[in-house]
Amino acid sequence: MLNISTRLVVFHVCIAVNRLDSVALAHFLKKVDIFMQQPGPVMVDLKTTTIDAEEKEMLKHPACGGVILFARNIENPRQVLDLNRQIETLNSSLLLAVDQEGGRVQRLVNGFTRLPAFRTIEQMSTSMDQARLLAKHHAQVMALETLSVGFDISFTPVLDVCTQTSRVIGDRAFHEEPELIIELAKIYIESMKICGMAATGKHFPGHGSVDADSHVELPLDARSFEKIEQHDLKPFAKLASMLSGVMPAHVIYPAVDKLPAGFSGRWVKDILRQTLAFDGAVFTDDLSMKGAEVVGNFIDRAEAAMQADCDMVLVCNQPSVAGDVLEYLRNRINTQSSRRISAMKARQKHKLDLSTLKEDTRLIESRAYLESLS
Repeated sequence: MLNISTRLVVFHVCIAVNRLDSVALAHFLKKVDIFMQQPGPVMVDLKTTTIDAEEKEMLKHPACGGVILFARNIENPRQVLDLNRQIETLNSSLLLAVDQEGGRVQRLVNGFTRLPAFRTIEQMSTSMDQARLLAKHHAQVMALETLSVGFDISFTPVLDVCTQTSRVIGDRAFHEEPELIIELAKIYIESMKICGMAATGKHFPGHGSVDADSHVELPLDARSFEKIEQHDLKPFAKLASMLSGVMPAHVIYPAVDKLPAGFSGRWVKDILRQTLAFDGAVFTDDLSMKGAEVVGNFIDRAEAAMQADCDMVLVCNQPSVAGDVLEYLRNRINTQSSRRISAMKARQKHKLDLSTLKEDTRLIESRAYLESLS
């Protein structure tokens, strides 16, 4: 049975057939086709600063739902804005993403404000009041600059706990204490939203308490669920209602499940969706990371993520494999997942213009505040 939206479109097409000439009808149907587009379950990347013929076909694939850009794709604000506009011309439903945390993880560099790592927000401040203010200004600079060059989201904030031994999280986290992470991340998320950007919390249920780097190793966290719940899970539990997206960790927590969190129905379906009542988009971390290999080949990984109730899988640095995953998931477009992904699109980003952004009082104030503490 057709849903209400589809029936309305069919109804209007019938009217068009009766009232419009063939040229007008063709134009109308093109608009209908764009209206009917919905994001698929795969996010891919690009090889360079331009889009080649093979990538153009991938971006138009029905299973493609997003693009993530890395430092290799970005030269300066004008270039990356033009690139994002080209992507949107090919497929307007795609979610355009980047990792713009600050510190070690900042893809937008040349022509953009250098952002301090999250952990330094409290360290640079003389009080928690000042730390909260710095978190606000950090978020505003990040969101406004990122939106102004055509992105919908930055995969941020990091909600992991900071530890000295972690080889991948460390100062990417706000603090060692979950309560202070919650306090600073809450301000950060609110400030992102005010600027028009949805927030994605990562790396659920917490990557900071393991030493291993899931990019190149398979981390195991041997603690009981109760210990994880009382510590690393706290920021995710407290802030779940404020988040539009969550990215699970490629970490195995054997006391809970034998699979890494992003492929685990126990973590995603039972704990994140049901216990924490999270109804936003769940993104896997990159399927090409070492921490995902335990699940099997790329098709196995994509299938396991879908079965666990993830909405979108990221396939990066593997263009041929990305094509295979797109084909495998061609007929797996899920209306609920598409809704969650579409909800993260930045509807107002086109109102931000590079030429006028420098005069935006929010950006001027926030940049000045960051500079005053550097």
